[in-house]
Amino acid sequence: MDGRVTTPSKAVILAIGSEMLSPARHDTNSLYITGVLNELGIDVAYKSVVADNLAELRAQIAQALSRHRVLILTGGLGPTDDDLTREAVAGQLGLPLREDPDLVEAIRARFATRGIPMPEVNRRQAQVPDGATVLHNPRGSAPGLLIDREGAVIALLPGPPREMQPMMDGPVRDRLAAFTGGLRLMRRTLRVAGRTESRVEELTQPIYSAWLTQAPPIETTILATPGSIELHLGTQVRHEAEGAAALSEAVGQLACRLGPDLVSLDGHTVEQVVGDLLRARGWRIALAESCTGGLATSRLTDVAGSSDYVERGWVAYSNRAKSDLLGVSDALIAEHGAVSAPVARAMAEGALARATADVAVAITGIAGPGGGTEAKPIGTVWMAVALAAPRETRTLLCRFLGSRHLIKTFAAVTALDLVRRRLLEAPWDIDWARR
Repeated sequence: MDGRVTTPSKAVILAIGSEMLSPARHDTNSLYITGVLNELGIDVAYKSVVADNLAELRAQIAQALSRHRVLILTGGLGPTDDDLTREAVAGQLGLPLREDPDLVEAIRARFATRGIPMPEVNRRQAQVPDGATVLHNPRGSAPGLLIDREGAVIALLPGPPREMQPMMDGPVRDRLAAFTGGLRLMRRTLRVAGRTESRVEELTQPIYSAWLTQAPPIETTILATPGSIELHLGTQVRHEAEGAAALSEAVGQLACRLGPDLVSLDGHTVEQVVGDLLRARGWRIALAESCTGGLATSRLTDVAGSSDYVERGWVAYSNRAKSDLLGVSDALIAEHGAVSAPVARAMAEGALARATADVAVAITGIAGPGGGTEAKPIGTVWMAVALAAPRETRTLLCRFLGSRHLIKTFAAVTALDLVRRRLLEAPWDIDWARR
C-alpha cells in the first residue's frame, strides 16, 4: 500500500469467482454486505466481481487498498487450485502463509462427523496469513479471516451466503463498529416524475453541489428509472439528530426547486402516493388499459391495502373490446383511430360510468415494435383522466422512446403520475407530453 487512503467510512467489496462472470450466476453477497456496512455508517465506494486469477486478484486488492481502508472479499476460500483469495491477499500484503494445526483438526473433525476422511486438499483451507484472526465457520469447511494492516481492515469471507452472513454480521461487524468510531450513514430518497434525468440534473445540481463542502457534507446521486427519477442523498455523522437536520434542510431545498414534479420525499413510488391520495379522499379508481395490458393496474395493486381504493380495471386491447367493455363507439374509432384523444377520453369516461368510481384513467397507444406510422410513430400514447365530480376529463399525448417493454412501463407510470397531478390540481407540464 502507498498510504493514499481516504476516510475510514469508505469500503470496497470484491466478489471472487469466475462463475459469477457468466450469465448463469449472480453476486448476491455484496447486497448483504452493503446492508451491514451501511448500518455501521460505512459507504461502499465500489464493488467488483473478479475472476479466479491470481494476478488480477492482486491488482484489484492493490487498487482497493491504495484508496480505501475497508476491504471485504467473499469467495475463493475453498480447497481447490482456483481458490486463490488467501494467496492473493497474503502476497499483496507481504504476509507469509502458515498452516494452522488447530484449523486442520477442526476441518478433519467436520469431515469425521459425516463419516468420511478429510481429503488432503482441504489442508489449503488451514493456511493463515501471518497475524490474521481466524473466523470459525460452523456451517462449512472454509474459515474466514480478519486482517488489520497499516490502518486498514481486510475481511476474507466464504462465498456461500449461509456461511458468509454470520461472519459478516458477527465478528466483522464488531471490528468495523470500533473502526468507524460510531459513524452513522443516513439516507433520504426523493422521487420525481415527468422529467428526464438531464432536466432533473439541470434543476438540482446548483443546489446539491454546494452540499459537499458543508458540515456535515451530503452526497447526492441521481438515478433514472422508467417513468421516474430518484435522488439519493446520504451523509455520514456521529449524531443522528445532526444528520436528520441536515438531510431535512437539503430535502426542503430540493422540494422548493422541483415543485409538483416531486412525487415523494421518502422514496415512496407514484403508485403508493396515488393510493394514499385516493384513500385520504375516500375515492375509488377505475383503469382502462390498451397498450399497457394491465400494467398500470398491476402496479397500483402491488401496494398492500389497494383494495381500499381500486374499484376495477379493464384490458381493452382490441377495438372490439373497447366498444364491448367500455362503450367506445365504432364510429369514433373509425374516424380518429384507436390511438387518439377522443378514444382515450371515451375509454376513461366509459370506465368511470361502468365502475361508478370517482376517478378513471385510460391508456391507448402503440408499444411496437410494429404498428407505427408517420403520423403516429411507435411510442405514441394517449392518456385520459376523468373525474366524477366535478365532471371533467383531460387528455394528454405522450411520445416515449425505447423497446416495447420500456414504452409500456413509461406509459403505465406516467398515467399514474397524471392521476396524482390531477388529484393535486398540479400542472400536466411533463417532458414527454405533446398537447
